[in-house]
Amino acid sequence: MSGVWEFDPAAAELVWSSVIQPNAGLKKAVARGRSPSTARRAVSRSSRRCAPSGNHREQRTTCYTLAMVVAWSALALISVVLFGNYYVYDSIGPIADLLQRQRGFSDTEIGMLNAIYSIPNIILVLIGGLLVDRFGAARVTLWTTAICLLGAALTAWSPTFVGMAAGRLLFGIGAETLNISCTTGVADSIGARHLALAMGVTLGTGRLGSYSADMSPEFFAQAYAQGWQAPLVIAVIMAAVSLAAALVYWGGDRQAPAAKRESEPFVLGHLLHLGKAYWLLLLLCVFYYAVILAFRSTFSIKYFQHAHGLSLAAAGTMNSYVFLASIVATPAFGWLCDRIGRYAPLLAFGAFLLPVSIAIMGATNWNLWIATALLGVSFSLVPAVMWPLAAKLVAASRLGTALGLMFVVQNIGVAGANLVAGWLNDGAGATALHPAGYQPMMLFFGGISGLGFGCALLLWRSAGRREQEVG
Repeated sequence: MSGVWEFDPAAAELVWSSVIQPNAGLKKAVARGRSPSTARRAVSRSSRRCAPSGNHREQRTTCYTLAMVVAWSALALISVVLFGNYYVYDSIGPIADLLQRQRGFSDTEIGMLNAIYSIPNIILVLIGGLLVDRFGAARVTLWTTAICLLGAALTAWSPTFVGMAAGRLLFGIGAETLNISCTTGVADSIGARHLALAMGVTLGTGRLGSYSADMSPEFFAQAYAQGWQAPLVIAVIMAAVSLAAALVYWGGDRQAPAAKRESEPFVLGHLLHLGKAYWLLLLLCVFYYAVILAFRSTFSIKYFQHAHGLSLAAAGTMNSYVFLASIVATPAFGWLCDRIGRYAPLLAFGAFLLPVSIAIMGATNWNLWIATALLGVSFSLVPAVMWPLAAKLVAASRLGTALGLMFVVQNIGVAGANLVAGWLNDGAGATALHPAGYQPMMLFFGGISGLGFGCALLLWRSAGRREQEVG
C-alpha cells in the first residue's frame, strides 16, 4: 500500500505528459531537479494510480484534482504544526512585564529566554537540515514537535529562571529543525507552479499562531489575571495540538519509503558552491530576522507600554496587527510571486520597509498604526519571497542542508540581537519612568535592518533579472 502524501501534482502532470509523448514526463522531472531514478518512480507510481482509459481529458482532470486534494491536505497539517510552534515561541513577549514585576527578571534575563532558544541552533540546526535530507520531512517533523512539547512544558512548570531557560533551550532545539522540515515538506508536496503560494499559506497560518499569542492577554484575560504561569500552560496545550497534527502527517507519509527525496552525501565543500545569490540571501536572512524576531517577539510589547504609554492589552493588540496582516498578505504575496515570476524586486521592497518602520517608531511621534502597518507588510512580503527563492536557488538534494545553514546564521543573529538589545536597555535604564532609555535599542535595530536592505539590493543586482528568477 502506498503512502498518502506520495501522490503529488507534479507526478500527476508527469504521467499525463508521458501519455502524449513517451519519456516526456521523465524529461520534465529531471529538468526540475529530480534525479532520473526518483523521476522514474514518480512517473511509475502516478501511472498505476491514474492509468489512462476512456476519456483522457476527464481522466486527467480527475487525476490532477485528486493530487491537489492530497497535496493541500498535507499542507494543512503542516500549517497546524506551525501554528502551535509559532504560538509557543511568541508566548514570552506578552508576559515580559509580568515576569519583571512578579519574578523580578531583568530585561537581560527576559531577552535570554528567547536568545537561548537560538543559541544551540547555531550548530544543531545544520545537523537538523542533514537529518531532513536523510530521513524525510514527515519523520523529522514528528520528532521535533515532541521535543517542542517537552520544552514548552518545562518552561511553564519550572519555578526558577534556570528551569525556564532550560525549557526554552529544549524548545529551540526542536523548533528550528521543525521549521526546516516543514519548509522542505511543503517543497516536496507542492509543485513549483504553486510553491510560493503554498509557503505563503503555511507561513500565514504560523503567523496566526503568533497573532493569537499577542492577543492572548485579551483572549485569555482570566489566565493572565492569575499571573505569569497560566499563559504558559496555554502554550503547552498549543504545542500538544501541533504534535497531534504532526502525528497524522507522519502517519500518511510513513508507508511511502519509495517516495522520499534522494539526498547527496554531505560534503563541506558543497557549501562553497551554492552561488553568490544564495549567500546574499543568507545574509539578508540573518539581518532581517535578527531585527524582526528580537524586537517583535521579545521587546516590542514592553516598548509600546513604556515608550508609548499603552496598556498591556493595547500593546499586545498593536503588536498583533503585524501578524494579523500577514495571515492574509503572506499567501497573497506568494500568489503574486508565482504569478509574475519576480522575486528580487519584491524582496528588496519588503526589506526596505523594515528600517523605515523602526525609524518611525523610534524617531517620530506618528501614530503607531503607521509603523506597525509597514512592519506588517514587510513581514508578509519578505518571508513569502525568501523561502521559495531559496528553493529555486538550491538543488532539491541539498535543500535541507542549505535551509539548515540559513537557520544557523539566522539563530546567531537572533540570539545576538536579543542579548545586545537587553544589554542596551539595562545599560540605558530603559523603564516606564525613563522611556528615552530605549533609544539605543532602536538605533541598533535600525542599523541592522539597514544592512539587510543593502543585501537585498545586491541580490537584486546579481540575480534579479527575469530570466534568472523564472524556474
